[in-house]
Amino acid sequence: MNLKTIVWSALATVSILSCSTQKGAVDSEEPKAIQLFNGKDIKNWTPKIRNYETGVNFGNTFRVEDGMMKVRYDQYDDFNFRYGHIAYNTPYSYYVLRVEYRFVGEQPKGGEGWAWRNSGAMLHGQDPKTMWKDQNFPISIEAQFLGGDNDPNSVRTTSNLCTPGTHVVMNDKLFTPHCINAKSKTYHGDQWVTADFVVLGDSVIRHVLEGETVIEYSKPTIGGDMVEGHNPAVKQDGKAITGGYIYLQSESHPIDFRKVELYDLEKYKKQPQKLNGIIQKILQTKGSN
Repeated sequence: MNLKTIVWSALATVSILSCSTQKGAVDSEEPKAIQLFNGKDIKNWTPKIRNYETGVNFGNTFRVEDGMMKVRYDQYDDFNFRYGHIAYNTPYSYYVLRVEYRFVGEQPKGGEGWAWRNSGAMLHGQDPKTMWKDQNFPISIEAQFLGGDNDPNSVRTTSNLCTPGTHVVMNDKLFTPHCINAKSKTYHGDQWVTADFVVLGDSVIRHVLEGETVIEYSKPTIGGDMVEGHNPAVKQDGKAITGGYIYLQSESHPIDFRKVELYDLEKYKKQPQKLNGIIQKILQTKGSN
């Protein structure tokens, strides 16, 4: 090997190492999944069940068993409109949220018909400490989870949008009805469903299933009804919602959550091109183990 060959070989090696180092630096800058649910306990979560003070987990409604967060009603004699929610204790604004869930079992006595295989993830929710004892739902944006029955021909979409105490803009128009169905398929039985949510402050929110956006909207504001028993001082109609707390629901049908993870994108909010690339990469992954 002559000197010229040695020099070019050395330069090529340096170039490869440089590219590898740069790629590693870029990868290390990308957000890592934050496990909101750690599979062990709910110490970082705050329950709020209607007719009980914030922090009271009546009937052990929210519990951890077999590495899953479970919603159960075996200690209820009657559901009696005791809608429940459990909030993660840290608020977020820009993020991708991934939730893996499945419906199981049957409703307890007193569960309403519309709540059969019905739950959800509440986005941009109010601080749970500001919810009054008899409040039914947090002021928030609900990504509604619905389960199908065992009839393969029935249709019941999931990752729908509901708006307890809020409005959004959809197709450049203010959307004021309470709920609208997503363009999703129906998930029957007790199969696991992975639901992703791209939440970018008040600029855009997308519900994603199997890599496909099933509904999209923007500019959430406080307004409208479907919230009762709340503090009027908190419900400031017309106020823009740019961030808030993430809740999981208890609406009378048992449900399991085996993953609740979040990618915090706050640091990329002023880098739209990089932000979009990171989001696409996250949505292409199946989540961390």
